[in-house]
Amino acid sequence: MNKNPVASFLLPDDFRRPPLVRMLHEGRIVGEASRHAVRGLSAVRTRAPYAGGSPTRDADPVLLVPGFMAGDYTLAGLARRLRREGHRTYRAGIPLANMGCTLDTAEMIESRLEAIVARREQRVQIVGHSLGGMLARGVAARRPDLVSGIVTMGSPVLAPGAHHRSLTVFVLGLVAMSKVGVSGVMNETCVGGECALESFQESQVALPAEVSFTAIYSRNDGIVDWRACLDPAAAHVEVKASHIGMAVDPRVGDQVLSALRSHREESVAASTLRVATA
Repeated sequence: MNKNPVASFLLPDDFRRPPLVRMLHEGRIVGEASRHAVRGLSAVRTRAPYAGGSPTRDADPVLLVPGFMAGDYTLAGLARRLRREGHRTYRAGIPLANMGCTLDTAEMIESRLEAIVARREQRVQIVGHSLGGMLARGVAARRPDLVSGIVTMGSPVLAPGAHHRSLTVFVLGLVAMSKVGVSGVMNETCVGGECALESFQESQVALPAEVSFTAIYSRNDGIVDWRACLDPAAAHVEVKASHIGMAVDPRVGDQVLSALRSHREESVAASTLRVATA
């Protein structure tokens, strides 16, 4: 069980796995979760249910995609925050844990996007945490007709293998489960074969100009090499949060909301320019 199943091409020479001591930063999750709880209570107390009703739903629809070994529930707090600001939010459809074949998960996300676009008649923005952001990056490059913008949080797009060794233990467990016939989990091909290569290559494809991209990262990240999150195609936003805490820290939520608004403005400006020059 000491063999690393992750393919070498997922860990380029310019990146490295975070050392054991970096895991101590993940202890910040306690404070981050507390801030989330306090902010949530404050929002409930200051809500004025009889003064104007619900916010106007004129913001872009948003699909939220959880990280590795995480489910939709991990982004529920962020979803509530976005809805309070006028966004219609949608779950990726991963109720328990994001641990299946990345190509299969990407296909599922694409199907979700097609359904949302058909219903709302407008492109969708995707917010993805960690692995969820890498999946969003690949789908957006392949289907820009469905995606207007993406926001990644702690997503090591440039080097998916630049993660803490503790994650390798989980990967080994999934591979072992697949070998004994458990379905719906990553196998050796998903993490070190053609499937892994295809997923990685998809996440490196150039994004068209009409898809805005913001990458949120933290130097306090104890799970992945933060440098691997700095995709050259993205606008970079630094936060002070743990890797896990990015999903719940309201300060990160502030940055996500700001990015979504900025993407919306860019999209409207581009559409106006196209009409003016037509």
